[in-house]
Amino acid sequence: MSQAQQSSFRLISFFTGIFVTVLVLVPSTAAKFIAIGPFNISGATLVFPITYFFNDILTEVYGYRRSRQIIWTGLACQVLAAVAYWLVGIWPSAPFWHDQKAYDTILSSAPRVTAASLIAYFCGEFANSVVLSKLKYFQSGKRGMKQAGRFVGSTVVGEAVDSIAFMTIGFWGVLPTPDLLKTIVTIYIFKVLYEIVALPFTVRASNWVKQVEGIDVIDRPERTNYNPFSFASEG
Repeated sequence: MSQAQQSSFRLISFFTGIFVTVLVLVPSTAAKFIAIGPFNISGATLVFPITYFFNDILTEVYGYRRSRQIIWTGLACQVLAAVAYWLVGIWPSAPFWHDQKAYDTILSSAPRVTAASLIAYFCGEFANSVVLSKLKYFQSGKRGMKQAGRFVGSTVVGEAVDSIAFMTIGFWGVLPTPDLLKTIVTIYIFKVLYEIVALPFTVRASNWVKQVEGIDVIDRPERTNYNPFSFASEG
C-alpha cells in the first residue's frame, strides 16, 4: 500500500481520536464504583470496552499494521495523561485552593494500579488485534456470521488477557484471592457481554467503513510481522 493511499483514508483520524479519548477517560472514570444489579464494577468498565469496538474495526478494515500504530499511539497518550495527572497532583496548590483530597481521590492512582492498567491495555489490545487478524486470514475475509465470529473470538481472548493482567498486577496480595478471582470473572463476563450486545453495530460499522475507505485488508502471514515492537515497513 502506497503512502498516498494511506494518507487518503478519511476516517482513520476520527478512529484514532475516539480511541485516545476513551483511554484518557479511563483513570477518572475508574475512581467511581457503580452498581449493576447485585454486581459492583468500576465506572471505567463501561468506557474501556469501547476501545475493543474500534480495535476490531481498525484491524478488520485497515489490517494489523495500522492497528498496531494506533495501539501504540493510545499507549503513549495514556502514559502522557498519567504523568500529567501525577505532576499536577504533586505541584503545590494555590493558597485559595483546598480541594487536593478530592483531586487525589479522582485522578491520583497508585503507581502499581497505573502500571497494571498500562500493561493490561498493551497486552489485551495486541492480543485482540492479532487474533482477529489471523482469524480473518483463515476465514478468507468472509463476512456475515464468520465476521461476527471473529469479532467475538478476538474479544474473548483480548478481554481475558486484559482482565487477568490488570487485576493480578494491580491487586494481587491486596484483595483476598477468592475476591480477586470473583472480580476478574465478573469484569470479564461483563466486558464480553458488552461486546456481544454491541456486535451488530460493530459488524455494520466495519462494513460501512470498508465501503467508504475502499479498503478491506487481509493480513497474509508471509507479509505480516506480528511483533508489536516492529515498526519496519511491510509490503
